[in-house]
Amino acid sequence: MRFPRRRRDPVEVNLTPLIDVVFLLLIFFMVSTTFETRQALELELPESESGQDMETSPVTLVVTAAGDYRLGEQVHTAGTLGEALAAEAEQAREFGLVVEADGRATHADVVRVLDRAAGLEIRRVRIATASASTPQAETP
Repeated sequence: MRFPRRRRDPVEVNLTPLIDVVFLLLIFFMVSTTFETRQALELELPESESGQDMETSPVTLVVTAAGDYRLGEQVHTAGTLGEALAAEAEQAREFGLVVEADGRATHADVVRVLDRAAGLEIRRVRIATASASTPQAETP
């Protein structure tokens, strides 16, 4: 006796849903990935409305707009800053260091002071600011 053979449909893999899922994953990763962007900010320094008046520290370092440093009555350059700060390091470790940076001083000049202070193990460093409500006197 002959049995009728069933006709088999050819087996196929439908790739359309797979391609859709791959594209959705690609779009998800493209949207969720953060790219490093460098942006420049224009800042007006230093002003603070919430700053508090602090007692005067025995060690005050002034950073001028020209890039010079004044420690006490002496003016120092970037090369002599380390030696001058090392001479005052013991007092600065005990009472802290106040950095009074001019608003027009470069960021690199201020970072140089912070770097030298960290190298001398001065941990208490404060940045002096002027109150935003009081007008500042211009320095020559």
